Amino acid sequence: MEKTFVMIKPDGVKRKLIGEILGRIERKGLAVEKIMMTSPNLATLEEHYREHSEKGFYKDLIHFMTSGKVVALQVEGKDSIAIMRNLIGETDPTCASPGTIRGDLANSKTENLVHASDSEEAALRELQLWFGEE
Repeated sequence: MEKTFVMIKPDGVKRKLIGEILGRIERKGLAVEKIMMTSPNLATLEEHYREHSEKGFYKDLIHFMTSGKVVALQVEGKDSIAIMRNLIGETDPTCASPGTIRGDLANSKTENLVHASDSEEAALRELQLWFGEE
């Protein structure tokens, strides 16, 4: 079974959408194998988003991500990476298709509720960072 990393961002936690998002993942046939609610530290977030460190939105992203608790998930299932990417939808909710998490529930490009690994390499790195997976 393929593993991927998913995170419900601070806006999803604050808006009490954890159950809705978990339900969509499970109804899609994927399994939530690990779950952890945490207030992420700056070092973890800087490592998680390191590929964006030179981009103009980086400081706002880090500020937003430290604004509250997040829910980190290890999600497993056949083709879980691709399925999760499709399930969450485009980064910008104005472009995300109806039926996706972002298309139905998100209200800004920054506060877009969910992160999901975009590749097998990213999933392995992110699971290691958040859960200590090898």
